[in-house]
Amino acid sequence: MTKPSTRRTVLVTGAAGALLLGCSKYGDENGGGDTEEAPSAASSGSGSRAPGGEELTRTGDVPVGGGKIFKDEKVVVTQPEQGDFKAFSAVCTHSGCIVANVSDGTINCTCHGSRFRVADGSVAGGPAPKPLPAKQITVTGDSISVA
Repeated sequence: MTKPSTRRTVLVTGAAGALLLGCSKYGDENGGGDTEEAPSAASSGSGSRAPGGEELTRTGDVPVGGGKIFKDEKVVVTQPEQGDFKAFSAVCTHSGCIVANVSDGTINCTCHGSRFRVADGSVAGGPAPKPLPAKQITVTGDSISVA
């Protein structure tokens, strides 16, 4: 014979379920929209995996005034002006989503609308509380590597 649930058991179970739902991450990282994502270095054929100084991309693959996102490496490489390459974390400082695209001089996170400037990673709009952290890269000839 089964014992009926007590009020305490029902309340604790319900609270635990609500806590789990509240702590779970919802939706996908790009807000469900279409994105133009750069393939990772490992799958692009232009080099091997980036960590530890291995090639991430080629200079000609990063548009002037724009950038290229590497989701697997969580890095975005930008070229604010011809020959001037910068790199930032691709993790939005608002809620941890991976940024979705680079356009019109900003790195854009479609999760909640945060935008960051390609020149310095500073917040250009949206709810992000702080800039994207800079990443170290090395440009040798036409090769860009994570330092």
